[in-house]
Amino acid sequence: MKALILGSLVTLAGMSAFAKSIPAGSYNIDPAHSKIGFEIPHLVISTVEGRFAQFDGTLDVDAKLEKSKAKLNIEVASISTENKDRDDHLKSPDFFDVAKNPKMTFVTKRITGTPDNLKIVGDLTLKGKTKEVTLDAKYLGDVNDAYGNNKVAFTATGKINRKDFGLNWSSVVEAGPVVGDEVTLILKIQAGKPAPKKG
Repeated sequence: MKALILGSLVTLAGMSAFAKSIPAGSYNIDPAHSKIGFEIPHLVISTVEGRFAQFDGTLDVDAKLEKSKAKLNIEVASISTENKDRDDHLKSPDFFDVAKNPKMTFVTKRITGTPDNLKIVGDLTLKGKTKEVTLDAKYLGDVNDAYGNNKVAFTATGKINRKDFGLNWSSVVEAGPVVGDEVTLILKIQAGKPAPKKG
């Protein structure tokens, strides 16, 4: 019995040793290996997916996770749903009005939880309106690339109501609205910091 208890304690200690922790430091988001996407209901029975191709941002990870910060800047005109007519409509005053509102930003206010189950609360500014948004996030791990740069990766999802940001256009068919109100945000983020200088 003692051997069984001792073995269990050793196993738990080993699991604890390999628990995820996010290396502290300042990271730059890598757009080439990240994705900022969304999904929105269409004609009630299906959805449209899209993404923003141009963005940048920073992650400042503190040893005390709750003190960490992040900022994301998105070029709204880089929106793509793989349909030119639809994308042009999304860029128009009916939706994003990119001529007057070229950028969207997200700035964290607080971060809670554990690396495997993070709550990231921040201000999303879109089309001149700022609203608090909560993202459910997970830290995927870190690795050094071929050049010695440290890379970290996260996934995050959240939901917003597009009309909270003045994206009000829609029309109605027999089944209901052509464009739904609730938008699901989907983020896959890789960020890196330079390798330490030698000598």
